[in-house]
Amino acid sequence: MGDVMGRPGVEAIQTLLPGLLSRHGVDIAIANAENSDLGAGITPDTAEALLASGVRLLTSGNHFWSKKQILPWIQEHPDLLLRPANYPKGTPGLGHGLVRLPDGRALGVINLEGRVFMKPLDNPFLVAQGLVEGLRQQTPCILVDMHCEATSEKNAMGVFLDGRVSAVVGTHTHVQTADERVLPGGTAFITDVGMCGPLDSVIGVRKEQSVERFVTERRMPHEVATGLVYLQGVVVDIDEATGLARGIERVRERLPGT
Repeated sequence: MGDVMGRPGVEAIQTLLPGLLSRHGVDIAIANAENSDLGAGITPDTAEALLASGVRLLTSGNHFWSKKQILPWIQEHPDLLLRPANYPKGTPGLGHGLVRLPDGRALGVINLEGRVFMKPLDNPFLVAQGLVEGLRQQTPCILVDMHCEATSEKNAMGVFLDGRVSAVVGTHTHVQTADERVLPGGTAFITDVGMCGPLDSVIGVRKEQSVERFVTERRMPHEVATGLVYLQGVVVDIDEATGLARGIERVRERLPGT
């Protein structure tokens, strides 16, 4: 599931995810939680609310550091919340993880942050290459959350890892794209899985504030919008023997009462 935007996004997952897991026969649910607290950052409360709703692992991005209270929590729960793997060595948290099911099946997850129009971090392509080689020693099933601004960078990562991972899914831009497909080498790809949050907004933020910022060039507070709320994401079907994708399907479901 794409970027969880504030309380509306958390509520959408709490309400809708159990039914989606059942209908699609999902083994492992993953959500990008970097905006789950008031639209920027993660707190222990929002992380635990998502995990209690059926999410097995949380990914993040450039807003990971916005709420300092998450730092002690990730020291205690390093296997539940990832930060982008291409931050400098010594940065708190982990950039990749392994989710194991009771029957022994496992999914490797890598969280990356792009560099185009973003921070000058370590090269995500080279970091990904090393992590994929290591995770494939434990499981052929690997999902990559490519959190970045430029659609070209996301697409390039999909091509770069095609045939070596199960899926490359884009996050960060909050707008679900209609280009889901299985690439020639067998990797499922989508430029952006979308947002879990209020669609009657500007990427989850109150419309009036965003428009005012564009019109006046003044810094404005970013408050999470209310109203029409959707859960957005994708379901990826993976061949557990090869780690290659058999299919990818977009999910877009409205939160009742909005």
